Amino acid sequence: MKLEPIGIIHTPYKQRKGMPIQPAGADGAKGIVEVFEKFKAGLKDVDGFSHIILIYEFHHSQGFELEVIPFMDTKSHGVFATRAPKRPNSIGISTVKVKRVEDCNIYVENVDILNGTPLLDIKPYVPEFDIYKDVCAGWLEKETNNVGSQRADDRFK
Repeated sequence: MKLEPIGIIHTPYKQRKGMPIQPAGADGAKGIVEVFEKFKAGLKDVDGFSHIILIYEFHHSQGFELEVIPFMDTKSHGVFATRAPKRPNSIGISTVKVKRVEDCNIYVENVDILNGTPLLDIKPYVPEFDIYKDVCAGWLEKETNNVGSQRADDRFK
């Protein structure tokens, strides 16, 4: 499988330690999603969406662990039951708010991504597609209230 980055994500976060761990904890944090010129035509109509899903590479993560202690817990969980960055395929997702689109740049808010992250794809966020009723969040059910104050540490070097 060969993936080609379609752009770069620019954010205020120069290092992993201390950055938000989810968009819900990055309230108001601004970023710019720079799409490479050859992919510019793909941005047509993106400005009609309030939110987009960014798919990107955890480019500073090396190797993986199948069991991890995630930021929101003190117990070990299978990596596929977490959003931890040390994964067999180091792919991350974040849903961010679109402020505006200018040329090859999407100006976004609530970004929780490390500066310089390679962008792999963009999908529109559509509530009718992306929100489910009658869901459960597994081990996170009692932990999600803390996401706004939770920050990354050095555990996933």
